Amino acid sequence: MTVVLDGESLAPEDVAAVARDGARIEVAETARERVRESRARVEDVIESGEAVYGLNTGFGELVDERIPPEELEQLQTNLLRSHAAGAGRELEREEVRAMLVARINALVTGYSGIRETVIDHLVAICNEGVHPVVRSRGSLGASGDLAPLAHLSLVLIGEGEAVVEGTSEEAERRLPGDEALAAIGLEPLSLQPKEGLALINGTQLTAGLAALAVVDGERLVRGADAAGALTIETSLGTTATADAAIHEARPHAGQLESARAVRELTAGSEIVEAHRNCDRVQDAYSLRCLPQVHGAVRDALTHLRDAVSIELNSATDNPLVFAGDRVDDRASGTDRAAVLSGGNFHGTPLALRLEYARLALTDLAAISERRIDRLLNPNLQEPHLPPFLAADGGVESGYMIAQYTAAALVNELRSLGAASADNTPVSGGQEDHVSMSAQSALHARRAVENATQVVGAELVCAAQAAEYVDDAFETDDSLSLGVGTSAVCELVRGVVPSLEADRPVHTDVDRAAALLARGLVDEAIARATDGRSERE
Repeated sequence: MTVVLDGESLAPEDVAAVARDGARIEVAETARERVRESRARVEDVIESGEAVYGLNTGFGELVDERIPPEELEQLQTNLLRSHAAGAGRELEREEVRAMLVARINALVTGYSGIRETVIDHLVAICNEGVHPVVRSRGSLGASGDLAPLAHLSLVLIGEGEAVVEGTSEEAERRLPGDEALAAIGLEPLSLQPKEGLALINGTQLTAGLAALAVVDGERLVRGADAAGALTIETSLGTTATADAAIHEARPHAGQLESARAVRELTAGSEIVEAHRNCDRVQDAYSLRCLPQVHGAVRDALTHLRDAVSIELNSATDNPLVFAGDRVDDRASGTDRAAVLSGGNFHGTPLALRLEYARLALTDLAAISERRIDRLLNPNLQEPHLPPFLAADGGVESGYMIAQYTAAALVNELRSLGAASADNTPVSGGQEDHVSMSAQSALHARRAVENATQVVGAELVCAAQAAEYVDDAFETDDSLSLGVGTSAVCELVRGVVPSLEADRPVHTDVDRAAALLARGLVDEAIARATDGRSERE
């Protein structure tokens, strides 16, 4: 697969394809032409001798310091070196690649004034598997993700470190920047005016992580719909609460979609039909309100997707370079080129939506944990289910502690602070309001990870509960699950055998969570349902 970067159409799925699946990237010729035009404008300003921030001045509080022409190259190099001040764990391979593709696409929008050769170096290291070593902490989300992007960019000048992917004959290697470039036939770059700042001034750690969170979160909600539907069936709940009429009376888009998913997943269920006229009046909220809760999570992720889609295709560094006739006479520059300082590096448009998505995913995990408890808890579960789904209760504990772990994971998410609500002025007070968007993105990633484990635990417990459903009815025939839930249950049983005696259950949950994370639950549902319930 090849992802073509044009500065206009990069989608979260494209970021995931490059980050995880090894998709190669190319730069569209139209984008390359914009890059060349933008660079010509920068050179026009440099030749004019006018003092322009980012080109021939200091940075931050040192903005009033004019830099002599003979020191401009050193200025850009020093910028990368001094800003590589990150801390914390190193970013994972997929996180680095997501940041790389997002950074390249932002640069080819044509407002950064960077040379084409810098773009080519970035494309080459991504395509050839050279992954800069980037520390995960240090960004304030204004002026963008400075520290992480500086670590990323050091490799371009032959400094820092990178992990070079191995081949069938050679293992993966961790090398100094110059050796990593040499491994793929590249020489270190000497950065020209504006280029160092263009490389590190932007929101691409935030945007890259947010893109992955969108893709993973949306897939997880679909998996949670399946896990919840399976729990409804195996606990003898009703699917009448997913009736279209209810949700058309309150037509939030996500709610409509989750209700439709429950109907489709449970279509043809003999279990649902077997107790259609039972005397239960209402199910507990964790079952009855699945469409409303899951639907609200869908809507939160859609809200994030909208912002990420814009951010991935935006110019987010500072200053930005425009044609001279495009802006008014307050801009620095010449008749041909105008340089404007602004705040597109500020991560708040992503930070606030990432916080919203994190809260939504926390609630998705919370309602899933409540459904797990209803399958296991002898004070709440249906009579046909043994306590904690143990084959020999008392001697065995079954899946009792799976719910403990789910509760711990939910608690961890609830304890995460709202990073974007914090602010610490920096750079001598010049940068006096920052977004903390990178921390919001890291929290959103944690929310996806924890919620995936919780929903994985629900899948495991619901599949085990399915083993006991026939005990609830006076029939010798085995009653079938719905067309979709049956496929999901079979998928789980393919990696998690029935619990016939106590065993360490972390492997069960990990395997089910992997089915969710790898999209295999999605695929099983798509194969089995094909829109069947809506046609019926």
